[in-house]
Amino acid sequence: MKGAILKVTENVANPIINFLEKGLDKKCFDAVLIPVKVPVGNSFAWVLIQNKSLLEDANPLPPVMPVQGAKALSSITRMGKTNKKIAAIMRPCEVRAAVELSKLEQVNLENIFLISIDCPGVLPLKDYLERPEEAMDKFNEILLGACPERSRRAQNDIEWGNESTRPACQVCDKFVGTDLGFCQSDLHIGILGTKDKNIFLIPNNEKGKSILNKMDIEAEKSMDNWEKKAKELMEVRKKKKKEVQERLKFKVMGIDNLLDVFSNCINCHNCRSACPICYCRQCYFESEKMKLPSDDYLMRAKSKGALRFLPDTLLFHLGRMTHMSLSCVGCGACEDACPMSIDVAQIFSFVADNSQGLFNYIPGKNAEEPLSLRIYKEDEFHEVET
Repeated sequence: MKGAILKVTENVANPIINFLEKGLDKKCFDAVLIPVKVPVGNSFAWVLIQNKSLLEDANPLPPVMPVQGAKALSSITRMGKTNKKIAAIMRPCEVRAAVELSKLEQVNLENIFLISIDCPGVLPLKDYLERPEEAMDKFNEILLGACPERSRRAQNDIEWGNESTRPACQVCDKFVGTDLGFCQSDLHIGILGTKDKNIFLIPNNEKGKSILNKMDIEAEKSMDNWEKKAKELMEVRKKKKKEVQERLKFKVMGIDNLLDVFSNCINCHNCRSACPICYCRQCYFESEKMKLPSDDYLMRAKSKGALRFLPDTLLFHLGRMTHMSLSCVGCGACEDACPMSIDVAQIFSFVADNSQGLFNYIPGKNAEEPLSLRIYKEDEFHEVET
């Protein structure tokens, strides 16, 4: 694997911003979609930037994920391809969600350059909002842990992405944007395993190579050290994920356990709104079909002895799992959005891993690979035959 090296001056973000500014100057792309710190200073918003001077407040790797990047990209391209070329800087899970949405005709990638970046995870949104400065310092220390030479406190880059990050991020084993991490970006920015304050630019296809060529950047350096560190961390994450999911299995198996898990749900549907894969204009659970006459509720209460309000909470979550689990990328946005602190992302990721395993399907890995349910195979699933 070959790539190019960028020197880090003050922080990891600086050379990336300089690279994007140069890309705008060289007309490699016409605009950049990137998180930018809001004027109040306590959060980040996705901004489509054409004036390079406005990149000053941009952050390619913010400590939180208020909006999943694929949702922002979908807003821009849902109605068709753009006339301008856009470089979208996203975490790998956001890139994977964008690829899935392209298969569902909710994103058009024709004039989009997807640029991914090694991701240490993000902090829980509520933790960041309570103490932004303290949380930012904590996140910077986690990020610096990608390279021990950059941090006195980080002794081992295998611990990159520690328990300060969200539970969904702690077990993510697809945190890089190449075939290693099953993410189809055009260009990947590597942070792991770098030395002497460097970061890596790794082209994944001809689109990625064309960007570097136009900018006179040669991708001829070996990425062996980065690849080694990424693989080591993947193994650690896979082991941790297996342990977490073994514990979670006993918590969610069976209707009674699921009822307990979702007993605090207030039917706000924030998880659905935050999810990049839930794109329906009209959700069934907010349609007229779910608004029943009072006699219907009384009849149900009579047959059961009592009826909890708001009703059909478990049906909503099971319906959403059925609807989107094959394309779930485990980004954790749903759990951040839950006001009741339910382990939504962990449960959905557990279900999704099992569903995707049945079809040997990894969402976001390949834009050319059709969705699992669009493929008919005559010879499959004999294990469920009766």
